[in-house]
Amino acid sequence: MFNDIGALELLTLVVLAVLVFGPEKLPKVIQDVTRTIRKIREFSDSAKEDIRSELGPQFKDFEFEDLNPKTFVRKQLMDGNDDLGLKEIRESFDLRKEMAEVTDAVNGRESAPSAGTAAAAAASGAAATPDLLKKPAQPAKDERPPFDADAT
Repeated sequence: MFNDIGALELLTLVVLAVLVFGPEKLPKVIQDVTRTIRKIREFSDSAKEDIRSELGPQFKDFEFEDLNPKTFVRKQLMDGNDDLGLKEIRESFDLRKEMAEVTDAVNGRESAPSAGTAAAAAASGAAATPDLLKKPAQPAKDERPPFDADAT
């Protein structure tokens, strides 16, 4: 319940509780708080059991944690349920290759040849990668760069 409270924070809460309630009333307050938490947990558990019994036997293995969207997605998509063929899609997707193709397209370079065309490119002597050390040609002094209406 309080997994993210550190030692310093816990010590601060204890000192604050002693200052607010006093040392003589503090044990009674702690008992009341623990009794209240226990009653809330019992109420929650009984409500969950009532809901499960009302849903029927087909929802016997229903867990309320499955209603959390993160848990639901993880259970439906990431587990062994591969009815949609998502495992093949995940394995066939190569992020580096896709990003390299997008970068090449943006920079106006031709993308790297695929495995099928690699042999043809090697046979014809074409360069597979662009020369990054070569400086691009500078436009003439009077020549203006092309106008791009979408960029402005």
